[in-house]
Amino acid sequence: MTRPITLFTGQWADLPFEEVARLASEWGYDGLEIACWGDHFDVWAAVEDDSYVQGKRDLLARYGLEVYAISNHLKGQAVCDDPIDQRHRDILPDRIWGDGDAEGVRQRAAEEMKTTARAASKLGVNTVIGFTGSAIWKYVAMFPPVGADVIDAGYQDFADRWNPILDVFDQEGVRFAHEVHPSEIAYDYWSATRALEAIGHREAFGLNWDPSHFVWQDLDPVGFLWDFQDRIYHVDCKDAKKQTGNGRNGRLGSHLPWGDPRRGWDFVSTGRGDVPWEQCFRTLNAIGYEGPISIEWEDAGMDRLVGAPEALAYVRANLFDAPDAAFDAAFSASSE
Repeated sequence: MTRPITLFTGQWADLPFEEVARLASEWGYDGLEIACWGDHFDVWAAVEDDSYVQGKRDLLARYGLEVYAISNHLKGQAVCDDPIDQRHRDILPDRIWGDGDAEGVRQRAAEEMKTTARAASKLGVNTVIGFTGSAIWKYVAMFPPVGADVIDAGYQDFADRWNPILDVFDQEGVRFAHEVHPSEIAYDYWSATRALEAIGHREAFGLNWDPSHFVWQDLDPVGFLWDFQDRIYHVDCKDAKKQTGNGRNGRLGSHLPWGDPRRGWDFVSTGRGDVPWEQCFRTLNAIGYEGPISIEWEDAGMDRLVGAPEALAYVRANLFDAPDAAFDAAFSASSE
């Protein structure tokens, strides 16, 4: 069965939810990965008011769209982050920020993620995508040096804060797909391995695979899919283009804004970057991934009203299903 192609609404949260649904429907998307900010989806309203969830479902139905997952990156980020500062104030609602006391923010963010699991269940989806935050991302350069005990404590902090959240996910029959991303507890291959170990490989915790974050770190997105195949709970389809090679542009971006040509890399519209999409799609077939392919538009150099439908057209033209069982059997027999 052809996998649905969805649009992640996180980069569209400045628009009313109905307007995003209308655009996605007109462009030909199958559904939405709904962000839990803006007016797109309020997790507290969802758990407290049955009519709220029904209203969202009715709106989606009017535009011929489905929902397969919701995302709550902004609140998840605050669960483990240290420090908690103005960056969080800028992305968190007042109910989580409160008086700004760091530990209070973390605890309220954790409660929000538990509520997100309950809201997902009421909406009828079994996957929540998001960030975890990290108490040790600030040590990524490892200078001034820190001891192994500090890094160990960071992974323990992650486990201590997220295991109670994941208990609620288990109760609700919902999975959390952590987006492997710089600034998170799992941002590359080995940190993802360490994070899974920290929470005992429990099934409630898996990974959201977004190849753009691997390309600009010089990691192999295809190998990551294969090695973590039992943990790929969701796929975000986003491309990245490396702009290094002149001796000036580096991987870390030099604190330059998105779209600045002096950066060593940037996000670009799907199909315009360095992600090996054919190999990625073949590997998704090989590992048996049957979930949605969610397009996350994030190209600072292209109007999103052009980029989003262009990305959809590219994925439609290049995404192919795995061979069916009959073909597999015939191919196996012909090879004997």
